[in-house]
This record gives sequence, C-alpha cells and structure tokens, in this order.
Amino acid sequence: MPSKTLHFPSPRHLSSLFGGREENLVHAERALGCRLTTREDWLKIEGTEEQVQTADALFTFLDKGRAQGMRIRTPDFHRITDAFGRGEGPQLQTLLDEPLVIATNRKTIVPKTLGQKLYLQSMLAHPVVFGIGPAGTGKTYLAMAAAVNALLKNQVERIILTRPAVEAGEALGFLPGDLREKILPYLRPLYDALHDMLDAEDVTRLTEKGIIEIAPLAYMRGRTLSHAFIILDEAQNTTSEQMMMFLTRLGEDSRMVVTGDVTQVDLPRSKQSGLVEVRHILEDIPGIDFHTFSGADVVRHPLVQRIIDAYEAYRNPEDNEEPPDEKQS
Repeated sequence: MPSKTLHFPSPRHLSSLFGGREENLVHAERALGCRLTTREDWLKIEGTEEQVQTADALFTFLDKGRAQGMRIRTPDFHRITDAFGRGEGPQLQTLLDEPLVIATNRKTIVPKTLGQKLYLQSMLAHPVVFGIGPAGTGKTYLAMAAAVNALLKNQVERIILTRPAVEAGEALGFLPGDLREKILPYLRPLYDALHDMLDAEDVTRLTEKGIIEIAPLAYMRGRTLSHAFIILDEAQNTTSEQMMMFLTRLGEDSRMVVTGDVTQVDLPRSKQSGLVEVRHILEDIPGIDFHTFSGADVVRHPLVQRIIDAYEAYRNPEDNEEPPDEKQS
C-alpha cells in the first residue's frame, strides 16, 4: 500500500496543524479515505496513490497557512479537510499563494482564520462588501485595517466611519453632555480600532483635516461620498430606509464595507433590520459580495466562541426533535 511520512519541527508544530485534537485526524481519515498515524513529530499517510497525494497536499497547505499566521482550529480543520476531500484543494491553494498582509503605521495585520482571509480578499475585489457574523470575528477591525491601508497607499482620499446611534435601552436625548459627548460612546469602538493602527497624533491631524471622518449614520443623508473608503458598523441596527440611504451614497472611486451581527438587533420590534433585509434584495448584484462569518472565525478569548455556540444551540434546537404529539402518533 502506498504511504508517505511527513516530518515536522516538533510535536507541538504538528499538533497545531489539526487543532490539537486526535478526533480531527479521524475526521480527516473519513473525508480523504486514507489512514493517518502520528507519533511525536511525524505523520504517516497510508492509502491509494491519490489518497496519499491529497492528504500530503492538505497538510502542506495547513503548514503553509500556519507559517502565514493562520490559527487552525477544529472548525477550520474540518472545513479545509472537507474541501480537499471534494477535490477543491487547488482552489484553496490560491489563498496562500499570495499572502495577505495589511500594513498600517503601527502594526502589520495578518488574517488569523480562513474566513478572515476570504473576507479581506472580498474587500480587495468588490466595491461593496457585507461582513456578517458574531462578535469577535474581526469584521470591523479588518475593515478598518483595509481602509487605513488604502489611505496610506493613496488608493482613496479619505476614510468615513459611521454607525447608527442606536443602543439597547438608551436614547441620545437622555444622555448627558453636548452633541459630541452624546455621540462619542457610539463611535468609541471605531476610535479604538483606529488608534490601534495609527499614531494618536496622526488620528488627530487627519480628523482635523477631514481625511478621517467618524460620524453617526444620520450625518450621511444627502451626501455623495466619492474617493473614499466608507465603513458602516453595527449595521444590524439600521432600518430598511437607512440602509438604502447609506448604500446610495456611494460615489466615484469609493468602496463600502457594511458590518453587523444579525443576532444582536437593538431596534424596536416594529422595525425591520436593514441588514437582515438587504441580503434578499442585493445578493445577486455583481460587485456586491456577502461574507458570512461563523463561530470558527472568533479570535477573542476561547470562551467567546463557546458562548456563541451555546446561544446558537439554544436558538436553533435540533430539527429532528419531533413535537410530543407527533411522537405519539
């Protein structure tokens, strides 16, 4: 029987390629039809010539992705392995052939999951991108990195960051302070991400010059936003009318990224979320791309992913559970 043994720098290095879980290797055996044996720092592949080649290509891909900064978690491993099992390895390989590194003044940002890399590629390829998914997946942070990178490369003349001023249980009129002080809490996450990528002096200077603008969504009405990278954050809290208003602000040589989590809508029950609705309206329009993140793309504390998974399980019980009256019939 054809076989091949792959050697790696250390047992920890090898373990990181399959999420550190032996059951993931069992999943790979089923998906690829081969046998995998691992000891210390080596992995032996046994099967037909084609199966051995496919498994070899899979672990070579995973190792190259690791070298580029990707964290390989169990859902990532399953998703990538299943793709190789379906013969889609060459398409995935293109993701690593051109490493995506986003450079800003303060740090270099590398996508940590396959989902994040696909999202970044989408932002580079489409004028309008929707990034939809749970907290901690990097939706806004990566969009901000792409915007700062585009500005530093003179691909755009300004960055416009906006959010709807809606928050659970609060209204602007009841908050203390003047208009700026009332608005600041809603825009703070955008400022935090910006200061992570640019020096404070640069943020102040660019803001004073209008090259970086951070404002509530209502301030976008009636404008045409040209030569700009525009980010709408927390878009699940836009109404249908606000979403249409925002998208129609797109001007010449501009790019838009819309981010949000459709499970965290803070609008009154009588209001339809513009982010929930927009996919049904615009999904088939060329130039517009929808990227959906999953719990596998969460890059915060490991507990965040478990919390998200628990809520998803609670909100979406097993479809195969029949009502009691049907069981009795």
